[in-house]
Amino acid sequence: MDEIRVDSRKLTPEEMSEGVRQAQVLFRLNQTMPYTEEYDRLVKELFGDHIGVGVRIMPGLTGVCFHHVNIGDGALIMNNCLMMSRGGITIDEGAMIAANVQLISNNHDLHDRHVLVCKPVHICRNAWIGAGATILPGVTVGENAVVAAGAIVTKNVAPNTIVGGNPAKLIREID
Repeated sequence: MDEIRVDSRKLTPEEMSEGVRQAQVLFRLNQTMPYTEEYDRLVKELFGDHIGVGVRIMPGLTGVCFHHVNIGDGALIMNNCLMMSRGGITIDEGAMIAANVQLISNNHDLHDRHVLVCKPVHICRNAWIGAGATILPGVTVGENAVVAAGAIVTKNVAPNTIVGGNPAKLIREID
């Protein structure tokens, strides 16, 4: 998996303008009644063509770089999800993200805090991320896997398994 490094001091005017646009759309989204045409329009404005059919995103969404997020058909993202998306986030079809989940695809360099070290996060098909879990940069959560509430996921999660804890460890396989 390739690591991308981004120096926040060297963003182009276009990148800075896009960040401002997304922050303003996100603010409007979070102030709009869900399950309305206006809410759905703002979700589409924020994610563009990177969002599937039948996706439900509940309010309280926070984050950056939503143009680096891809969401598959029928995915569900509950309240207060944080998407730090500079490194890219992919949420496949049917995935379920519970409330207060953090999907973090970037971190700061230890020696130069203005540099972001980015690795993609991938939530595979039909995975379920429990409430308050944190998925860290470079992690793939396998198909049909379950991440327990409050888990801190630092390594890939195999398909058809349940993980939990800090750091997350295998609890059991799913039949």
